[in-house]
Amino acid sequence: MEEIRSKKGNLVAIIIRADDKSKGVEFYTPSHFSQQVGLLNHKKGAVVRPHVHKIIKRKVEITQEVLFIKKGKIMLDLYDEAKKHIATRHLKKGDTVILASAGHGIKVVEESLILEVKQGPYAGADDKEYIEGVS
Repeated sequence: MEEIRSKKGNLVAIIIRADDKSKGVEFYTPSHFSQQVGLLNHKKGAVVRPHVHKIIKRKVEITQEVLFIKKGKIMLDLYDEAKKHIATRHLKKGDTVILASAGHGIKVVEESLILEVKQGPYAGADDKEYIEGVS
């Protein structure tokens, strides 16, 4: 796992590589994040008790995305709070990135299939502010 932070120390992204392992249940995101992402490594025969999730009102102030690369390769550019480029990472099949804050852009290097998870409902044109990218 790699955390990428801005110069101010804000967590911008968490990258989980395809070969990362967990020794049980490990959550990569802090408990206050609106997206909770973890790796569940269970031994044969383990049981997760049947359950439902209660309806609880939550306040979401920023959209956080999780991208899972199912196929292909991408180049991910990350930007800080001031919209300045801070890092580029290459992701491949099996890699996951949690986009926690600030900005990002993607260049598809090989034909790719990406599973995206984010909070809804989607706000359409009001949901994004485009910035000048480096790629």
